[in-house]
Amino acid sequence: MADDPKNWIVQATGLSKQVAVDGERLVILRSVDLAVRAGDSVAILGASGSGKTTLLGLLAGLDVPSGGRVHLDGADLFSLDEDARAKLRGRMIGFVFQSFHLLPALNTLENIMLPLELAGVRGARARALEIMARVGLKERARHYPSQLSGGEQQRVAIARAFVARPRLLFADEPTGNLDTATGARIIDLLFALNREQGTTLVLVTHDESLAARCAHRLQLHEGALQALPQPEDA
Repeated sequence: MADDPKNWIVQATGLSKQVAVDGERLVILRSVDLAVRAGDSVAILGASGSGKTTLLGLLAGLDVPSGGRVHLDGADLFSLDEDARAKLRGRMIGFVFQSFHLLPALNTLENIMLPLELAGVRGARARALEIMARVGLKERARHYPSQLSGGEQQRVAIARAFVARPRLLFADEPTGNLDTATGARIIDLLFALNREQGTTLVLVTHDESLAARCAHRLQLHEGALQALPQPEDA
């Protein structure tokens, strides 16, 4: 059946999120439904403060919803405890944060190797060096984040996300802190790695050029999610 969670790599049903602000309930997401097939690419657009980052965090199990369910690869995410959710993320998810989240005490190579080392993967150094060359950071292996430009830091973050060869990549405004030219190169890199590894992409962005590259475009407005046509179909 089309609505069987096992037919989707990500499926959210009736997802909602509310928080208390000054004694009142603020509704961030209201009954969001979303289904993404393996290998697909999805852009989620919306104004600042519309709940895009909150939605991404819920889909990745980094936050807990007020209501609704999320299935990842058929697993009911919020029926698992925190340790089990972390193991599931480690097995199948990569995450690119808008603020990079690099560890300042680790150099480029060490930052990229980190997910592999935490997972006990053999050959971590060789695999990290391979993807480092792929993203044009071969000469920056021993540089620390403070010694890198914004674009270089974002490439480190992308390499770190892809090095474990995740089946699913979440990216939160991956070009948000970059100039136009650097952002365009980052977009090209994301989709090149997507093609090479068959990774499913779910991106939140305000960048229309990035969204247009995705197979599906959605918009968050007043806590609700709606489909948008592709520019050529509009």
